[in-house]
Amino acid sequence: MKQRNNDGKGGHVPLFLQKNREKKGDRKQELLHLLCVMVFAGTAIWLGGYGIFNIWRNMRAYRTQENLQAIRNEADAPAQFEMQYGGNGLPIAGIDAFLDDLFQEWPVTEQRPAEPEIMPRYQSLYDLNHDMAGWLSIEGTVIDYPVMQTPEDENYYLNLDFYGQPDKNGCLILDTDSEAGTGTKDHGYTDGNLPSTNLIIHGHTMKSGDMFGNLKLYADEEYGKEHRKICFDSLYEERAYELIAVFYSQVYYEKDEVFKYYKFFQADTEEEFRDWYGNIKAMSLYDTGVRAEFGDEFITLSCCSYQVEDGRFVVVGKRIE
Repeated sequence: MKQRNNDGKGGHVPLFLQKNREKKGDRKQELLHLLCVMVFAGTAIWLGGYGIFNIWRNMRAYRTQENLQAIRNEADAPAQFEMQYGGNGLPIAGIDAFLDDLFQEWPVTEQRPAEPEIMPRYQSLYDLNHDMAGWLSIEGTVIDYPVMQTPEDENYYLNLDFYGQPDKNGCLILDTDSEAGTGTKDHGYTDGNLPSTNLIIHGHTMKSGDMFGNLKLYADEEYGKEHRKICFDSLYEERAYELIAVFYSQVYYEKDEVFKYYKFFQADTEEEFRDWYGNIKAMSLYDTGVRAEFGDEFITLSCCSYQVEDGRFVVVGKRIE
């Protein structure tokens, strides 16, 4: 019985048709191979470009932060006293004026400034950007950043750096309902405005560890106690806080009747303070050994966490200086 060939007709397939079919099959394989190579090459180029862009972006953010720290530190450098001397060894400007300035009598009572004065170390930074509200630093960590506040739009610096340039790190942001305060505690803030009972600072949980990327290390008790001192300077005075609570929480719906740490800014009554204080101590992952009372001031550092939807990780400090 005669077998049927592939084209449905009897007999053998002519040699030239077989060769044509083989050539067509080869071309299909070549095209498929070329397409795979192009897809692979395109993906590699995209991934490589994205990786380079990320490296560049991280380096740019690092250089920006170095620049800001340098501006601050430059103001801390002691001013060098320069004076030209004559042949007799006395200052050319006149020894009398020099001694008068050096040994002038201090007034019996200190005169309070009419207006609060920005500390020299932050004046240049504030001149560059009036949105700066202070500076947060924790020794032994990467946290050493300016803190911004924009009451008209709290999220303004969410993806912008200090200079207003795009940056996925964003900036540390002082909650719009927090009042950093003007003036100094030494003067009872009579030369300015009282700070809020609680200052809440928000920051991104960056995978690189920048901003609040490593804040969750405070979940470890040993780490927390080794980094218990938190420094936040307003523009007008240096402040220090001691770790009092560390806990996980989340952002709830407005209708949820639960404790919302991010709603506490001011304790006008002892009852308001007790409610907040009791909750943060009960939620704390460990006992820091620090106690507080009505009238104390606090700082709260808050970042995203992923244990639940809209999760947050929170570190709270009590002011000690």
